[in-house]
Amino acid sequence: MAHAEHSSPDGAKTGLLGRRTECALLDEMISAVRIGDSRTLVIHGPPGVGKSALLDYATRAATDLRVLHAVGIESEMELAFATLHQICAPLLERLKNLPQPQCAALETVFGIRAGPPPDRFLVGMAVLGLLSDAAEKHPLLCLVDDAQWMDRVSAQILGFVARRLLAESVALVFGAREEPRDLLGLPELKVTGLGDADAHTLLDSVTHTRLDQDIRDRLVAETRGNPLALLELPRGLTVTQLAGGFGLLNGDTPPGRIEQSFLSRIEGLPDETRLLLLIAAAEPVGDPALVWSAAGRRGVTPETALVGGTDGLLSFDICVTFRHPLVRSAVYRSAAEEDRRAAHLALAEVTDPQADPDRRAWHLAAATAGPDESVAAELERSAGRAQARGGLAAAAAFLQRSVALTGDTSRRAERAVAAADISLQAGDLDAARRFVDIAEQYARSEFQRVRAHLVRSRITFAAGLGQEAPPLLLTAAQRLEPFDTDLARETYLLAWGTSALVAADADSLMTISRAMRELPAATGTPRPLDLVIEACALLVTDGRAAAVPALRRAVTALADLPAPDLLTWGWVANGVSAAVWDDQAMRSTYSRAVEVARAAGALTELPFCLASLGMATTWTGDFDAAAAIVDEADIVDEADIVAAATGVPLAPHVKLRLSALRGRSADAEALIAATIEEAGASGQLMGVTVAHWAAAVLNNGLARYEQALPAARISSRIADLWVSVWVLPELVEAAVRVGAQDVAGDALARLADAAQPCDTDWAQGVLARCRALLSTGAPADRLYRRAIERLGRTRLRPELARAHLLYGEWLRRDRRRSDARGQLRTAYEMFGSIGMEAFAERARRELLATGETVRKRTVEASTSDELTPQEKQIALLVQDGFSNPEVGSRLFLSPRTVEWHLRKIFTKLSITSRRQLRDVLPRGKYEATPD
Repeated sequence: MAHAEHSSPDGAKTGLLGRRTECALLDEMISAVRIGDSRTLVIHGPPGVGKSALLDYATRAATDLRVLHAVGIESEMELAFATLHQICAPLLERLKNLPQPQCAALETVFGIRAGPPPDRFLVGMAVLGLLSDAAEKHPLLCLVDDAQWMDRVSAQILGFVARRLLAESVALVFGAREEPRDLLGLPELKVTGLGDADAHTLLDSVTHTRLDQDIRDRLVAETRGNPLALLELPRGLTVTQLAGGFGLLNGDTPPGRIEQSFLSRIEGLPDETRLLLLIAAAEPVGDPALVWSAAGRRGVTPETALVGGTDGLLSFDICVTFRHPLVRSAVYRSAAEEDRRAAHLALAEVTDPQADPDRRAWHLAAATAGPDESVAAELERSAGRAQARGGLAAAAAFLQRSVALTGDTSRRAERAVAAADISLQAGDLDAARRFVDIAEQYARSEFQRVRAHLVRSRITFAAGLGQEAPPLLLTAAQRLEPFDTDLARETYLLAWGTSALVAADADSLMTISRAMRELPAATGTPRPLDLVIEACALLVTDGRAAAVPALRRAVTALADLPAPDLLTWGWVANGVSAAVWDDQAMRSTYSRAVEVARAAGALTELPFCLASLGMATTWTGDFDAAAAIVDEADIVDEADIVAAATGVPLAPHVKLRLSALRGRSADAEALIAATIEEAGASGQLMGVTVAHWAAAVLNNGLARYEQALPAARISSRIADLWVSVWVLPELVEAAVRVGAQDVAGDALARLADAAQPCDTDWAQGVLARCRALLSTGAPADRLYRRAIERLGRTRLRPELARAHLLYGEWLRRDRRRSDARGQLRTAYEMFGSIGMEAFAERARRELLATGETVRKRTVEASTSDELTPQEKQIALLVQDGFSNPEVGSRLFLSPRTVEWHLRKIFTKLSITSRRQLRDVLPRGKYEATPD
């Protein structure tokens, strides 16, 4: 802590002993905010090291800024949005300035309005907008002390906001014992103990007896220069103990010593004063009226409790505050269990059940030693309210405590299933497993047991995307049929999707598909779900030819799929367009999924939707757009949201595809190798499949056919329904080039089975190109021309360019050099404009072999190549007429940050207005979806 003001060697007054560097950093932050920049800092270090003092210094230094304070409170860690409320409450009058969806999200979170639970992403955007709007009038300094005790939702949202601050005149500073996981990656300042000289100076200031040098040195060494330890330890020692060093015999760590020092002081207080401290420690809001009301229930009054003071440990003002967070924890943890329960009961009795029912329920739960149905039911109702506000972690905590207080075994099983389910949604897989165990132990009906089985199956899938989940989900679906037909059908589709996603063995997918075929026919007009189930099952059981009509019906139905269904199981359904080689429907479906996820603020689902759209975009050869989508997905997932939800990080499918098509060997090979190792270790066989597909594409582009062949064979053997088909053209090409005609013929037959029934230009163009590779003479010539004609009708430029390349290579080998030059020149120009460097070089070498004089070139650069992917996205959206707030909502930025980026874009492109973007960025350059 060490608040004693002193002069640093350069004469500047910092007010803190030995913290000149830290104070200078805070000064720089505040200065930057004054001129319109934003800053974020996580100050972390052990208890007592001076984090709170540095936050106090920042407050004193920011006299011309508006300062917002929040404190993480250990007993509020399970109450969703508790810390966030402290930050936002002073700004709620500015809610009207936010876009309506964001305004509604915060109003729902803070109980101003009723409504469905807003997604955390939408709440994060609202908080970012609120801070940005408030900073328009006065720069903001937001300070969060004891950030290690923030509730998880607040931590995620504030971390989300912190990563997007750029030009809003906002500084966000956290103080924490350890860097919270939701704040990882933010700028940090690790605070350690004082240096020896400063530590000795501080120790001298609080000791009133002469100490031997050895004793002084030992005190400084054992406290590791911790300021609070140096200030507090002498207060618990007698002059003799201090001077002789007897008080140093305890081997506790500095935090333990500090807490013990506080405990010694607490023990010396009167009973009424200690009881007052305990009630204040159990009351997280710091409301003086509430604390005194609860204390009065225990017979404690200001006259009896404060007659001798609190030894400086507790103070009453607008808010009840402890001298240090360790005082609160020392008071609470040292109290007897029955005293803690009594304190919580008194607080529950004085908490308004209408204004604050959830905190009252929490106090009642803490006051209850054994089963109590009334309290358990109140906790269950609190869980429902928390979930309606989007507080999944809080809802899980309420339900978990409700289970512990439930005596009736059947109700305990019901609540345990609900607790497991909500814990899974909140990303707490360990808690989900514990409560599934409880649900199975106390289940008294088959429906309870099968619901528990379903949650366990979903946990298994979430824990590793491995192959154990599909059969478990299949069993759950079968057991659900007698009880809930709709839930059973959704579970069947989930089982099918997980099996296809993890590339499980073909027998597993066949078993699931046959079970889906045996489902009773849907009554009335089939829902999109029913059509997708029929199509997916037929695809596996009867083959693509038989399934095509059903697949096309499903593709059509998906256009009208309600948004909630699209978010729930759309990730499975969207694959039907790819199964029929419909590239236009594929881009349209994936684009809609992204838009729905954006509009709903579905941050967890959005990265999956972006990955699908990114893959579809790579097929068009618009690498700038695909890279921008990758960049957007990275922005969304900065805090490892997807990894937190699934248990493992997802394989970088789009990056793999892009790197392979671009043909930059070193970068691509490193990413491929890393993905094969990591995805293989976590059981993500689809990630392994995509990585080998990427390796096949890369090596074919580099004309390293001997290396492309094994990669393509591995990828084609894994039992998925998409990549193992898309890799077949790579296998045909590599096998032909190395003379493995049998392998090429087998791959062509498999490709024909998959593509022939789908009469799309994509399917027929690729199939004709591969058949040409295995043909000679006039038939080969006709097939190459057909491939170019069919692929020329699509937006699949890489596939068309490869058809020109293969045709040109065949013509050259057929000694038709003049004809070959035209095809190879077209391929070379197309590859160059797309950015397929390896294939462009392959085309250049073939041109040279025809006798053509061709200058080696790099990938054609465009004016916009100077822009970052995020800047390209902003430029495109502005070009299309979106306002700064609209761009910010789509790209998770504040309007001021969008404006800041626009100024950089204008400078890079040498323009001065939004209208000029149409000239320097031709329309469609970065578009991924219009057809």
